[in-house]
Amino acid sequence: MLTMNETILLVGHGSREPGGNEEIETFAEQWRKRQPAWRIEVCFIEFAPVMLHLGLRRAALGAQRVLVLPLILNAAGHVKMDIPQAIDAARPDCPATQFLYAPHLSACDPILALLKRRLRQAMLSLDMPDPRNTGVVLLGRGASDRQANGDVAKMARWLLEEGDHELVDVAFTGITHPRLERVVQRQGQQLMTQIVVLPYYLFSGTLISRIKRQVEHLRLQYPQLRFALADYFGAEREIFELLEQRAQDLRDGAPAALMPCDGCKYREIAITLGHGGHHHGAEPHVHTHDDVHVHHEHPHPHGHAHDHDHPHPHVHASA
Repeated sequence: MLTMNETILLVGHGSREPGGNEEIETFAEQWRKRQPAWRIEVCFIEFAPVMLHLGLRRAALGAQRVLVLPLILNAAGHVKMDIPQAIDAARPDCPATQFLYAPHLSACDPILALLKRRLRQAMLSLDMPDPRNTGVVLLGRGASDRQANGDVAKMARWLLEEGDHELVDVAFTGITHPRLERVVQRQGQQLMTQIVVLPYYLFSGTLISRIKRQVEHLRLQYPQLRFALADYFGAEREIFELLEQRAQDLRDGAPAALMPCDGCKYREIAITLGHGGHHHGAEPHVHTHDDVHVHHEHPHPHGHAHDHDHPHPHVHASA
């Protein structure tokens, strides 16, 4: 149970489509009803009026402790760099407030349960065809971070092992490959008669709109195949429960509150710059990258451009 002098700060990605940000605000309102004693605030990494800088300082008002919870599935640049740097910048302005940073939602059993439910719903929409003839494409956002992409592949493997589908593939909407069209082509060559596209996304936004258009194009391109497009996750019980567990782990200082560093490209950046890796600070469950500076304003040699939801280049992978 959170005390009255604690605030939960829910950090969403942000979208240029207002509907995507409104869904996160609605999600937060539903969470407040689940936990009426909790003070829950919302901010966004980009494309929203309340960004990280303002959100952290608002959450700190009257709070001795702020629990920062990223409402993000995979850990890449936003989770590993942007949020920790914003927290570090907020600490001098809020010296009376302790900031604790939770891991992202991650590839885990609750997310698998949600994916399996979405897959069952899609199969019902196809009138329950033979799963051995029905290909599945788990469609992730895509990042230049191997750990983030690997988490999507992990969930696809779990779906394969716990179901009857003989073909469960991974595709990405940007940054990396393969893309959806290529995977559909391969599945058609392997004699699938229907294909379920499972978006690995929390909320709506420009990429969900793009996916819908892509599936309509594929229906025209492959008239011999039947397609079902599953819904993104949204405000489901598993997401609320994961966030509640993250908050409790932070308060307890549990090992689950540690940010994962294995395979993290930002650790490699720190070592290259001579900083010796991540810096976790005095508290073991506060994940910081104190000496690795990657900003929006200027390019770095290790940078890359996003290819989703951004009109301007960034220098880190999208979360």
